[in-house]
Amino acid sequence: MSDDDMDDDLGEDAISVADLCDEHEATAEVCLVQFRDFGGRSAFSGPIRTVRCYEDNSLVKATLAEPGYGRVLVVDGAGSLRRALVGDMLAADAVRNGWAGIVVYGAVRDTTLLAGLDIGIKALGSNPMRSVKRGEGIVDTPVAFGGVVFVPGDMLHADADGVIVLPADA
Repeated sequence: MSDDDMDDDLGEDAISVADLCDEHEATAEVCLVQFRDFGGRSAFSGPIRTVRCYEDNSLVKATLAEPGYGRVLVVDGAGSLRRALVGDMLAADAVRNGWAGIVVYGAVRDTTLLAGLDIGIKALGSNPMRSVKRGEGIVDTPVAFGGVVFVPGDMLHADADGVIVLPADA
C-alpha cells in the first residue's frame, strides 16, 4: 500500500496511530489486545463512550441509538466470545447516528455485512449467537482491558496498527 493509499484510508487530515505514538510517547496508552477489523473503515478516532456488559447487548443497543457526534463506543464484554454484542442492525444504527467506531472486547456477528458499513469496528472475533437481553450493564464508566483504562471523553485512535488512547487534554 502506498502512502497515498494510506492517507485515503485514514482521511485527509488523519494521522496514523504509529505517528501519534511517536508524537505523544509520554501520554499515549497502547491497547495490547490484537483486535480484528470488521467494519468498512480500518482507521477511525473520536471521543470515548463506554459500556460494560457480559453477553447482554441491551445497553450497547440503547447507546448506539443515540446521536454519536463522531464518538467511539468502547464495549467491555469481558472478552467473551460466546455471544455477539454487535451485529449488522446495531452497526447500521451507529452509522445512521454518526458514530465513528465501535471497539468490542468480545464478539460481533454478521461480519460480511459489517464490512460494507462506513464505520470502524474492531473486536476479538465473531460468533453467530446473539446476545441475551436482560438490560444488565453499566454505561459511561471507565473500563479496562489490554493494559489501557478507557475513560469516557478521552480520545481513541485506531487503525491497522492498533488502538491507542490519549487523554482528552492532549
